[in-house]
Amino acid sequence: MTVSHTSPTLSTFADDVVQHLSGERPRLNSKWFYDEQGNTLFQSIMQTQEYYLTDAEKEIYGSCGKDLLRYLDRQPFDLIELGAGDGTKTQHLIERLLAEKARFAYRPIDLNGSALEELSELINFRWPKLDFEPIQADYFEALNRLGNSSGGRRRLLLFPGANIGNYTPGEAVDMLKRLRQFLAPGDMLLTGFDLKKDPAVILAAYNDAAGYTAAFNLNLLTRINRELKADFVLDCWRHWETYDPVTGAAKSYLIPIEPQTVHIGAAGRSFNFRAWQPVEVEISQKYSLREIEGMADAAGFEFVRHFQDSQQYFTDSLWRVANH
Repeated sequence: MTVSHTSPTLSTFADDVVQHLSGERPRLNSKWFYDEQGNTLFQSIMQTQEYYLTDAEKEIYGSCGKDLLRYLDRQPFDLIELGAGDGTKTQHLIERLLAEKARFAYRPIDLNGSALEELSELINFRWPKLDFEPIQADYFEALNRLGNSSGGRRRLLLFPGANIGNYTPGEAVDMLKRLRQFLAPGDMLLTGFDLKKDPAVILAAYNDAAGYTAAFNLNLLTRINRELKADFVLDCWRHWETYDPVTGAAKSYLIPIEPQTVHIGAAGRSFNFRAWQPVEVEISQKYSLREIEGMADAAGFEFVRHFQDSQQYFTDSLWRVANH
């Protein structure tokens, strides 16, 4: 199966970098982490002892299939996954669904073409008869191509891996409202949320002892240098992680240890950074179960239930588009 491509252009990347660095508080968008090296580094992060999120959701996916089908009335459906990656976790859900004789088509969406190619190889090897069409695009571009749900065939929209945590709570509700527009009454959304817990556990997950997370974040500067003809002096930047247990926001920063003027050749722009001026590169928002249920209501969904791992570190929260 070939990947359906709608690849971001170089100008899109350059415009996004310039826009986010031009603000009063400079930022970089975490969606650009995943070039080939970034994908390799993230695979290493997922194997670390500190990064609990992957194993927690893998455990959930290995046990929730039967219940999901019950909520879908065992009718045929489309499984549409946002930010599918290489299928490391989702294969466990697909395995359980097929074991329950589920009838579904799988439509994974991701910006990372190499990850989708790996996913295609996995699906074609394990389940060559599965109705499968990967789409390389951002979420809403891909959903626009798939079109609004007609209601004739149910949709289960999968938003895994705490990707929703890459938005502030307000942005997340807006994002979920937009997703709601592509769904019809009876369709369902299963979203992964990382839960508030021991702050030390959370900080360690984003600052592993082996240094993979630091290398992963710094690789974004390497990508900008290579693809946008920039000149970040990489040895002068450091990774820094914070977590606020009150707000639930874990934030990753890149910080220059000395003043630096960076030229971005592809955009014809230069940016001056002071020593120790932080550049935010990612937010990983954590929630309580009550906060998640409130988000469902605010986004126009009906809360159905939580699926949690055995340590109660993580939840995949199932919501339904209600019949009005």
